[in-house]
Amino acid sequence: MSKIRVLLADDHVLVRAGIRALLQNLADIEVVGEADDGREALRLIGELRPNVGLMDIAMPGLNGLEAATRAAQEFPEARVIMLSMHASEEYVLQALRAGAAGYLLKGARLPELELAVMSVARGETYLSPAVSKHVVSGYVQSVGELSGRSEAEPRSTERLTPRQREILQLVAEGVTTKEIAQKLSISVKTVEMHRAQLMDRLGIHDVAGLVRYAIRIGMITSEE
Repeated sequence: MSKIRVLLADDHVLVRAGIRALLQNLADIEVVGEADDGREALRLIGELRPNVGLMDIAMPGLNGLEAATRAAQEFPEARVIMLSMHASEEYVLQALRAGAAGYLLKGARLPELELAVMSVARGETYLSPAVSKHVVSGYVQSVGELSGRSEAEPRSTERLTPRQREILQLVAEGVTTKEIAQKLSISVKTVEMHRAQLMDRLGIHDVAGLVRYAIRIGMITSEE
């Protein structure tokens, strides 16, 4: 039986090193690559074709939720487990809606890490026990409630295009319009157009508001 190929994506080098060290003790799992942001993770998923991606939610440039959404669309054979310090229902629901196959708290011990990877590799969904029971019921109930959400709710990001969500994160991280244009290989006018459209759709009309919103939905952390 071939080993389960795992890709690690976290912008903290020591966190990646710690997870790699734990996984190296498991006979049926091998780490095939590491990424420090969502964009690099997507590139490596396409290049290395891992079975499982362990991906942090809060990463600079392109966060884990957006990367998981794109991975589910472009590389459905690669199953993503979101890594997070947050046990709140909203974070978990966002991960599930993004296409993640698992949600693992960073405080998990080795047996749980192994169980999560093995379960997801088999095609199952894994949620840390601390969040699973009420989250699953809430997720099922949420399917019929999306249309009734106000614009201030975190799910309003679903109204944004992938490009708008990408620009939202970069704006919230303090990246200038010119730097965003260079990073995404688009014009300054195009960046400004996307920013105006996402502000209109979210009902937020200043950068400070976008920053607060991005923090609230877990797109960036307050430390950033």
